[in-house]
Amino acid sequence: MQSYSLIAPAKINLYLEIIGDRPDGYHELAMILQSIDLADRIDLRANGTDQIRVHCDNPQVPTDTSNLAHRAAALMAEQFPQVYHKYGGVDIAIHKRIPMGAGLAGGSTNAAAVLVGLDLMWKLGLTQSEIQELAAKIGSDVPFCVTGGTAIATGRGEQLAPLPSVDFLYAVLGKHRSLAVSTPWAYKTYRQQFQATYAPDPDALAGRRQRFHSGPLVAAISQRNGAQIGSLLHNDLERVVLPAYPQIAELRQAMAALDTLGVMMSGSGSTVFALVESQVQAEQVRQRLRAALPDPDLEFWTTRLTSSGIQLAH
Repeated sequence: MQSYSLIAPAKINLYLEIIGDRPDGYHELAMILQSIDLADRIDLRANGTDQIRVHCDNPQVPTDTSNLAHRAAALMAEQFPQVYHKYGGVDIAIHKRIPMGAGLAGGSTNAAAVLVGLDLMWKLGLTQSEIQELAAKIGSDVPFCVTGGTAIATGRGEQLAPLPSVDFLYAVLGKHRSLAVSTPWAYKTYRQQFQATYAPDPDALAGRRQRFHSGPLVAAISQRNGAQIGSLLHNDLERVVLPAYPQIAELRQAMAALDTLGVMMSGSGSTVFALVESQVQAEQVRQRLRAALPDPDLEFWTTRLTSSGIQLAH
């Protein structure tokens, strides 16, 4: 049976607003998600057994059933038992370039790649929306990671509406290697401190969602206005993460002091990114940051914003 290699891009949040509480215990969110070309590669091949086995070139990545890529394969086996019985188990090799605990959806995009890859390997012929439906069972970011590009995400992040691509922009990412922020902690802390600002009822929730769909950042993206996009970046979770993690606040401050379109923390952290207009500028910003913050625990990447999600590797 044919084996497949897939490119699994990371994502950043250009916008993250916490609107209120949901009956399922999650938060109602309004976000703009963006794929970047910093990506992992996922290799899938049949292994002639009935087992799902995960391998990764980064020893910090768990390879047991807690790994989202493993969970994606297990879900496919459970949903399509006859096909799984016919084709058997799979080896999943993860070649890791996306940093861990970074708010860049590294685990989610790996899971998305496994769903797309097994659909091809097992000749299931699923539609994109069918794959996204399965993806939502694994995690809130996984449906977006399947399609990628630029999208409005509402609900807990799984309801998606595509936006025009902003693949003309570049980003510089910075993250402390030893620093990871717990996403559940960030949302729980936000709820404790700011629940009074939440939409009080379903009508108010719906109204705020509606306003977001026609908001200023959406308009700036539609007009391909890089300067405007940079000035409208927003992340509610900065309000709880930055005070608790002074290293992230310091990194953000250093980025904001440079000549960029805009700076923000991605998701619940710990990555901070700056948007710029060209690859040359991205490299200059990276070098200046490295000079200003020589901490060996701090890593920087330059990347382009991209219009695609999971792709076959060429």
